[in-house]
Amino acid sequence: MCGIAGIVGHNVGRDTRERVVSMLSELAHRGPDDEGLREWDGAVFGHRRLSIFDLSAAGHQPMLLENGKIGIVFNGAIYNFRDLRKQLEEKGRKFVSETDTEVLLHGYRVWGFDNLIKRLDGMFAIALWDDELQKLFLVRDRLGVKPLAFAEQDGNIGFASTVRALKKAGFGSGLSIDGIAEYLEFGFVTDENSIYEGIEKLRAGEILEFHNGEISRRLYWELPETFDEISFEDAVEETEKLILNAVEKRLFADVPVGALLSGGIDSSLVCWAIAKLGGDVSAFTVGTPDDEFDESNTAIKTAKRLGIKHRILELSSEKPPDIQELIKAFGEPFACASALGMLAISREVKQSATVLLTGDGGDDIFLGYPEHKHFLMSSKIANSAPDLAAGLWRSARGLIPKKGQLKRAVSLLDYSFGGIGAVGAARDGLPVYSENNLFGERLREISISHREMEWTINSGRNLLGEFLNYDRKTRFTGEYLPKVDGATMFYALEARSPFLDIALWEFAAKLPFPVRLNNGTLKAVLREIVRRRIGGDLADAKKQGFIIPVQKWLTGHWRKIFEETMRDSILMREDLIDTDAALRLLDRTAKSGWAPRQLWFIFVLESWLRRERGLS
Repeated sequence: MCGIAGIVGHNVGRDTRERVVSMLSELAHRGPDDEGLREWDGAVFGHRRLSIFDLSAAGHQPMLLENGKIGIVFNGAIYNFRDLRKQLEEKGRKFVSETDTEVLLHGYRVWGFDNLIKRLDGMFAIALWDDELQKLFLVRDRLGVKPLAFAEQDGNIGFASTVRALKKAGFGSGLSIDGIAEYLEFGFVTDENSIYEGIEKLRAGEILEFHNGEISRRLYWELPETFDEISFEDAVEETEKLILNAVEKRLFADVPVGALLSGGIDSSLVCWAIAKLGGDVSAFTVGTPDDEFDESNTAIKTAKRLGIKHRILELSSEKPPDIQELIKAFGEPFACASALGMLAISREVKQSATVLLTGDGGDDIFLGYPEHKHFLMSSKIANSAPDLAAGLWRSARGLIPKKGQLKRAVSLLDYSFGGIGAVGAARDGLPVYSENNLFGERLREISISHREMEWTINSGRNLLGEFLNYDRKTRFTGEYLPKVDGATMFYALEARSPFLDIALWEFAAKLPFPVRLNNGTLKAVLREIVRRRIGGDLADAKKQGFIIPVQKWLTGHWRKIFEETMRDSILMREDLIDTDAALRLLDRTAKSGWAPRQLWFIFVLESWLRRERGLS
């Protein structure tokens, strides 16, 4: 894991080196072990290193080949680099390090960029400069685990691991209204936008080329969209093999490796695989003794069954963390409450390990969220109804009271006859701001494409499939992956998730929905493996989680600072948010002990802006 940055173009001038150095200073936490800089006539590359493979100076980046004519900076981990190295050695290539980075350089020389990338198994953000061709290549891994942003300016292109680093080097301009609108809707900015005008993010599975001042972009990978015919039993057996393989390749490192162990399915399976493979790894569990959702007792029981080393990290869900930690860790405003917990975990784990195996990704591909089951049910309704049913429902839905069970029934039928458009409209996002007069003048007419998707019964007939595709481009790459990367890298900790293994994802994506939701059970395939290998009690347990009650803290511990912040607000001064209305809303809801999440989003955005403007 590392931080990468650079500027390329015909207008690279005297100040370019200083600009790249400024980006590296912003990325220092991502790579505290080493810093490197390389200059060519048309390019400057910079790198901050977190040493994982080959801790010696031979792993220094930017790494060069062919007398410095080819250079690379790389963030991530290539799990099959030893196999690729063997293939390259058979073709006569000579290596001087034991790193995955050097394999990328030789692989480019032998196979070319696209063919190299197609061979890679791992998580990565890569920038490669070919001085002879005067060409820059940027690429991001298939699922978008590792971040990479870029910006054009005066015939040049800049790139960096974070939006904040690019902005610090003078790229981009003012706040993006589209980016702010997305943030206020979701609590994060998707990969389709940036918080700043003029800064973009490379998409998951995408290659960018920059040559003669021109940018070209292309996707090199997409998730399969067709299903295989397979029995539930065969799916369970093959998934188990793939999990073991995914865990095994992620255990390789020249630094200490740890693993998270909650009371849930996914992390327990990762730890089971570690134990079966004989990995010398300590498991860490977040214990919250004052929280009704504390999972430490379940985790202790699981660790004993598996016979693995285990430590409890006690945290309090009642004591609010410092919100400034959240603001510093993420390059854009990011209001994912569980990121506060992930930061606390990372801070503690870093004292014992540099690589951390997590259970992220299992819910997303094996269908572990309640909405997955609901959307499959809606699809069944839509497929059994004639086309005209959609129009009849749109006419009748306003007559039905949206309370209790009736509210759930209305939602189910909305999804059936409106599809992904109805899903986008159901979120309690921007309308809450409008209803409470929270918008300033500049935002009163805003809208986002997520709320303008067409309602159609055809979408309802394939709702789960459309939702998974939509969710992967919004919540998955915009919230779930950045949460782990941002929090762990803030403490120079490399997170690796076996459930983000590409072979596992491609296999699971081809499993029919009735197999993944066998007998109406969420994450049925993974639960069955747990039942067979760990225990039925864990397999049947309900999904829980470490609750971070930020909305509660806004009415208590954070209320005073929220009120002080809103009375002297950048958002108010720039006509983005009416903070007087925000204070009135907090007053109205404080007695319940739970503030609307939109006030939390506003609090994070204001705090983030203050740091960006040097006011905190």
